[in-house]
Amino acid sequence: MHTVARTKPAAGGLTKFRFSHRGVDDYSKLMQHYREKFHLAQPVVVRLTGFSPRSVAKWAQGETPSQKQEKALVEMDRLLDGLARVMDAKEIGRWMITANAAFDGSTPAQVVERGETDRIWRMLYDVESGQPG
Repeated sequence: MHTVARTKPAAGGLTKFRFSHRGVDDYSKLMQHYREKFHLAQPVVVRLTGFSPRSVAKWAQGETPSQKQEKALVEMDRLLDGLARVMDAKEIGRWMITANAAFDGSTPAQVVERGETDRIWRMLYDVESGQPG
């Protein structure tokens, strides 16, 4: 049996579930949302967050991530929204694991794993602003 935590203890009270903008109220539903909306497989979430398959599986079962893990999820969530502004959200999962000439043949997931997410953000800026790139 797993415990669904919508809030987590914080100094002076409880904090609100940070992903309610996704229309979900727990981490299990959040992981399901990523699978359905972005076609993001669990191994890709592992790569994008930098946390173990076990950790991601626990989130998928409704376990609340640590503060550090939640920060990585927030960063991934922002990136997914940025990508969804320039491509069909359902293509993002496949795009993440496909070699890309813009990243010297690396996959976007590899770019994130190397800590070079700013390269993706720069690409998004160029696409959205009409800059040649």
